[in-house]
Amino acid sequence: MCGVFACIGQEDNVLTCLTGLKSLEYRGYDSAGIAGLLDGKIFICKEEGKISQLEQKLELTPFKSKVAIGHTRWATCGKVTSTNAHPHIDTYSSLALVHNGIIENFPDLKKHLQESGVIFTTETDTEVMAQLISSYYEGDILKAIARGVKDIEGSFSVSLIHKDYPDEIFCFSRECPLTIGYSKDRSHILISSDVNSFLGEDLEVVFLQDNEIASVKKGSVNFYSNQLELIDKKGRKITSSSLKPSKEGFEHYMLKEIFEQPKSLRLALQNYFPHEKPCFTVEGIDLKKVEHIHIIGCGTSYHAGSVGAYLFEDLANIPTQVHIGSEFRYRKPFLNSKSLVIALSQSGETADTIAAVKLCKEKNAKIVSLCNQENSSLARLSDALFPLYSGPEISVCSTKTFTSHLMILTLFAVKLAEEKVVDIDPNLSIHLKKIPQQVEEILSKLEEIQALSIKYSSFDHFAYIGRGYMYPASQEAALKLKEISYINATAYPSGELKHGPIALLDECFPVVALCQSKSTFEKIRSNALEAKARNAPVLAFVTKGYTVDSLDDHFFLPETIDQLSPILTSVALQVFAYFIAKERNTDIDQPKNLAKSVTVE
Repeated sequence: MCGVFACIGQEDNVLTCLTGLKSLEYRGYDSAGIAGLLDGKIFICKEEGKISQLEQKLELTPFKSKVAIGHTRWATCGKVTSTNAHPHIDTYSSLALVHNGIIENFPDLKKHLQESGVIFTTETDTEVMAQLISSYYEGDILKAIARGVKDIEGSFSVSLIHKDYPDEIFCFSRECPLTIGYSKDRSHILISSDVNSFLGEDLEVVFLQDNEIASVKKGSVNFYSNQLELIDKKGRKITSSSLKPSKEGFEHYMLKEIFEQPKSLRLALQNYFPHEKPCFTVEGIDLKKVEHIHIIGCGTSYHAGSVGAYLFEDLANIPTQVHIGSEFRYRKPFLNSKSLVIALSQSGETADTIAAVKLCKEKNAKIVSLCNQENSSLARLSDALFPLYSGPEISVCSTKTFTSHLMILTLFAVKLAEEKVVDIDPNLSIHLKKIPQQVEEILSKLEEIQALSIKYSSFDHFAYIGRGYMYPASQEAALKLKEISYINATAYPSGELKHGPIALLDECFPVVALCQSKSTFEKIRSNALEAKARNAPVLAFVTKGYTVDSLDDHFFLPETIDQLSPILTSVALQVFAYFIAKERNTDIDQPKNLAKSVTVE
């Protein structure tokens, strides 16, 4: 969940590295650091806090180097301190490295090294890697790396520099993405844990595979297996915008991305529903033979998958299970050649989802992935990729990728219904085409939602309730509030209130009732009234024209069919969470303890 960036051949490698780290800061912002070589010695500048604090420190202690490696951290092992910040060095200050991932057997390795006399100065697993490789160094750094990689259990993407190799960077990875981009003559080379940090660059890129090692210097890039056999890897051009992400006048990326949803939803419709029938490319998968579906996701993607499970059963009559990626390996789901696995991820680098997909591939299941990054690890693992076409999402809190997931899952469910010759509502296509405009209608009422947010912003606990399609929508809405406002918000199926949670309710514990689905409206309203009877303030998000006068507050949503209601409800509740967080003065785009891409298990 950290960001790794390195470079060679720049006019100012340190400045280029700093700029690269800024593009990766969404992956971690506990601390940051850069290392290079100055007068033949390793020189490190690192600082606790955001990259802006590192930048200020570099202004006081500027340095030039032929090579530069950098890191922005989301702490996994060791407290958030400047000492624990990367880069990390060995006892002799002969090498420095930056690392994304987790070394699972670091306690055993550390104990062994300590017994041989190595003194550690940090709490991190990463220092163990630096000390281990140093202990194996006998004049050939590639051999030392290869030996170290064999000893390490866990995941890693690493960039390393050594004082005996002043114009070279060494890279290696396992189960963590690491990309090397280079100009045609290899004079200009960038290394990153996220290919999107190359936006605007004219580069060929190579993705390191598990246990591969690379030696990078100006003019050459060589790749090796962990047996140090040369590998012939071909670079390929990536499609990327020349424009760096910008807030474009919005106060936060999150609000900008909320307002980009009409566009992203229209793009999904244009790409997957260009006429009156859904259009998906799924070569090698016979959709007619799909007998059951497994959906895998984490966090927001899991909530999208939960909506998807309703859609595939409701529209296509296909039994569907949804799995949390991190829990999948502890189950024994029924998988065979007639199983279709749908993996959902914003980044395509979510470690738990990728691990689950690898298990599915071992059982010969077909994999379809929906993600926002076409060059991601998940995309490369899948039999078919459905890009979200959402554009870069910078805010840690996912908004537009969630609704794009919902739209594409709906269209794919329609496609499967078509393949299975299952009748669906003939008016579905009419309602689908209305969705982008209806989202615009919701966003035109920004001040109305903001007023509700201000009214409810002082509460420290919330319950969100829903039934059917509205239950996973309530889970996502509660997550949005938790992520950016740090409020304890929990979602319940509304019928479960009476089975325990209602004991929590009082005048200090508001309930947000998601009432847009027609088929469940009466039941949810009854459950909301039960909460009201316990003095809980109740706010309802409900279809225009439905009666909720007996509740405290309401926001009216455009009318749609139940299958599409999670999209509209979610947009309104994203705005609600945004303005509560703004009222509470939290860091909306980079909330504490979170990172955009969860690349460790």
